[in-house]
Amino acid sequence: MPTEPLRCPGALTVDDGVELAPHRFAGMVAPAVERAFVAGMLAGHDGGGAELSQRYGGPAATAFLVEFRTRLAAPGGTVGRVGFAAVNRYRDPATCQRALDKQVAHGMIARRPDGGFTATERGADFLAELYQVHAEVTEELWAGHDDRVRRLVEAYGRVLAYALLLAGEPAAEPVPAFDVLAPPHEPDGTPPGVLLLNRIGALRYHRADAHAAAWTAAGHTASSVGKLPDGPERRAIELETDRRAAGPYATLTADERLGVLADLAALPG
Repeated sequence: MPTEPLRCPGALTVDDGVELAPHRFAGMVAPAVERAFVAGMLAGHDGGGAELSQRYGGPAATAFLVEFRTRLAAPGGTVGRVGFAAVNRYRDPATCQRALDKQVAHGMIARRPDGGFTATERGADFLAELYQVHAEVTEELWAGHDDRVRRLVEAYGRVLAYALLLAGEPAAEPVPAFDVLAPPHEPDGTPPGVLLLNRIGALRYHRADAHAAAWTAAGHTASSVGKLPDGPERRAIELETDRRAAGPYATLTADERLGVLADLAALPG
């Protein structure tokens, strides 16, 4: 753990009179994380992932392997029924089960007696190749930003570790989507770009769980919250999401939070 806060040239710091509390940071960093994550995943799709998927049967055979890659790539990694439902909370459950059945039929996923599933040997081979594709495309996408990527990997490693610690406390609110995708599988030698992609990917689901808790507390369902127009009620749910998602970011200093925002904003993609 560094003894000095991460800083970026020209970035605002707390000394400049800016106080970036964790709940404010949670709201500000979410779109920056989304942009970087989507850029990495799209690069993976266009840079070999689509061709790789076709070799194994196409999206009908591989879609959930890609979505749950950070758990299923680990030896013995299992996705349980609760986690699967949480990740797919905005999708039709019957449609998801039919899609899962197809991937079982393709021999990529194996169901467990308890309702969960794991990757088959063929599925694990696909995921090993997918990790390699992501290594190549993130290295290209973020070329010339090695120090920035390294800082973000370190920062998000700490945030992820603290999020897991908080989730394990007896009084913690459930985070079922995050629980099934974190910690991400990080075999020895995993390149920094893949570490960053998968760490921020896991933290996206921590916020997704916070958002679901916020709209549930406001009396909404997955269907009704999507139809909620802009206005005070939606804004209140977003602020409550920020509050619930803020906990893990307390492990960073205010200066480090500003540094993370600056580094994410500067990444290409």
